[in-house]
Amino acid sequence: MRTVAVVGASLAGLSAARALRKRGYDGRLVVIGDEVHRPYDRPPLSKEFLSGALGEADLVLETDDEDLRAEWLLGTRAAGLDRARRAVRLADGHEVRADGVVIATGAVARRLPGADGLAGVHVLRTLDDARTVRDELARGGRLVVIGAGFVGAEVASTARALGLDVTVVEAAPVPLAGPLGRAMGGVVSALHADHGVRLSCGVGVKGLSGERRVDAVLLEDGRSVPADTVVVGVGARPCVEWLKGSGVVLEDGVRCGADGRTGVGGVVAVGDCASWYDPRIGRHVRVEHWTGARERPDAAVAALLSWGAVEPGAPGPPYFWSDQYGVRIQFAGHAAGADGVTVEEGAVDDRCFLAVYRRAGHPVAVLAMDRPRLFASWRKRLAGARA
Repeated sequence: MRTVAVVGASLAGLSAARALRKRGYDGRLVVIGDEVHRPYDRPPLSKEFLSGALGEADLVLETDDEDLRAEWLLGTRAAGLDRARRAVRLADGHEVRADGVVIATGAVARRLPGADGLAGVHVLRTLDDARTVRDELARGGRLVVIGAGFVGAEVASTARALGLDVTVVEAAPVPLAGPLGRAMGGVVSALHADHGVRLSCGVGVKGLSGERRVDAVLLEDGRSVPADTVVVGVGARPCVEWLKGSGVVLEDGVRCGADGRTGVGGVVAVGDCASWYDPRIGRHVRVEHWTGARERPDAAVAALLSWGAVEPGAPGPPYFWSDQYGVRIQFAGHAAGADGVTVEEGAVDDRCFLAVYRRAGHPVAVLAMDRPRLFASWRKRLAGARA
């Protein structure tokens, strides 16, 4: 290959660029990013950056002496992929011809319908989002977080530490039941009550009130929750619209094999937009976590540089962590389909424990709260366990 285009300039795209050079690719490398920023770390956006403990310089992912010999096209959105001409079309009318393409366009935060144009209503996905939310939280007052997922919970935790009055609204009966299961989802979400944050579950949001600026969140059960600021954390959708008509199969993101290969030769996908096949569970899964964005691009790049010559292996079990109210929460594996979950060490009431999920007697997932060493050991064991 003489030219490889990496479409997406966040962690997954940077990891792919690094993997290309590490594996000996010495041709032209073009990195395309719709944000104007160089690659930066996203996990601190809802925690240390939001609180002011970290500045923008602390988020930079590239090292001072790093030289990938890449052409950076930043502030430029990809608008299409022409497989016949092997070209990535850009929104500004230009195009990049490439022999290989790494799709790493990530995901965008879902917004609340009807909230456009109303001041004080925000999402938190990008550095620009975090700058705005940080300024809003500095004003103090009443914060309503819509969505009790990990990002929403981290924003609530940070805001509470800053002294705000915080309410979290969640449509599901039990927060985090999807990734953690109902029992453990309830345990983790109890951290909100432990720290004086109101959690309202099992009720949806009907709308927002306010003329120019939000003043309340209206719930479907008729209640009204006063708000000076609202942060919407109801998930993200993969940024794959630009690939329509390209021949790349889109199914909750870019449908890939176990090594990131798409159905189009010379095109792989990584990061939040990629739905990789996981033979451990027998289906495609889109993993929206930092570890996957850092580790999986190496396998995808290996496949890209030796198309058809490498037998794909199973990706490692998904892993993510979250810091809430001073507690480190870590999870690895797939809770869905487990027969049950048992606490192996510690006690849930102490918010310091390790729990193992099993299916047919075999471990398929592990959850820990403030048990990092024990979790690390179980995570290694889980990676070697059969499905």
